Amino acid sequence: MPRDFHQLTWDAAIEDDLRQLVRLAVREDLDRQYDWTTVALIGPEEQGRAAVVVREPGVVAGLRALTVVIDEMNAAIRCNPCANDGDAVPAGTVVAELGGSARDMLTCERTLLNMVGRLSGIATLSREYVRRVEGTGARIYDTRKTTPGWRRLEKYAVRCGGGFNHRTGLFDAILIKDNHIALRNIAPASGRAVSAPGLNRSAADVVRTVRTFISRMTPHDFPGVDIDSLVVEVEIDDLAQLDEVLAASPDIVLLDNLSSDAMHTAVARRNELAPQVALEASGGVTLDTVRQTALSGVERISVGALTHSARSLDVALDWLPSAEGT
Repeated sequence: MPRDFHQLTWDAAIEDDLRQLVRLAVREDLDRQYDWTTVALIGPEEQGRAAVVVREPGVVAGLRALTVVIDEMNAAIRCNPCANDGDAVPAGTVVAELGGSARDMLTCERTLLNMVGRLSGIATLSREYVRRVEGTGARIYDTRKTTPGWRRLEKYAVRCGGGFNHRTGLFDAILIKDNHIALRNIAPASGRAVSAPGLNRSAADVVRTVRTFISRMTPHDFPGVDIDSLVVEVEIDDLAQLDEVLAASPDIVLLDNLSSDAMHTAVARRNELAPQVALEASGGVTLDTVRQTALSGVERISVGALTHSARSLDVALDWLPSAEGT
């Protein structure tokens, strides 16, 4: 495989994103006031035990977030996970047990369940896409079509489901898309539109421009950037572009909305001309079409639906008998 994008694991950056999201969730639910229903009904010293239960089969993700949410909300709750992120569980599985202040559990309930439900839904859908392409050699990748503010968390959930992460943001790879090429042709540096025949910059021209730019980058000019690891990917939507693009030596060629026959042809041409270049299929891939796409021979399939169309898993909080059996 050629160089790949950074793959997310649970780390300080994800935890920091989570804490910021929890602060917003607290403002949404409490608006710097109180959970008046709970305050009116539950005494401040009342203790309780509860189970976080998955109501339907799926892949769990977000359990590592529970203790962070509890800490950020200053809740007097103990959390004991009963499963691990990435576990496939049947309906009715208790994935965590909580104990402590009954008031705090009721106040935190929705934030905790939203987190686990959302991330588990993404992990579950990702696992199904991965299952559909088993045996083909193709990998399932996510995209940047994520919920604002949730990107690292949602991409982490994709990994829990067995998928792979495409670039996290604009900062960690070069992906030349059709609009980059179109803008260079409509409004080049001179400020005048290109109109003379033969002056239009092709996708291959732009790849070569990027390669030249990278070759001139230095650690002094771009401190902290791992220049040698920058992935260069270019999007094409027409087979006529492929041969010239392959000659320009990108790391990955993104085949956007090509037919199955066209992808088979692209794989054959790549194998002949530049076997070191990876091919990625993208555009409207569904559970019904993903295996046919994989059978074309592409190494990567990027699926925006993993994050933008995943349904949250049904996760609930059920009270348990107290330690005294009441």
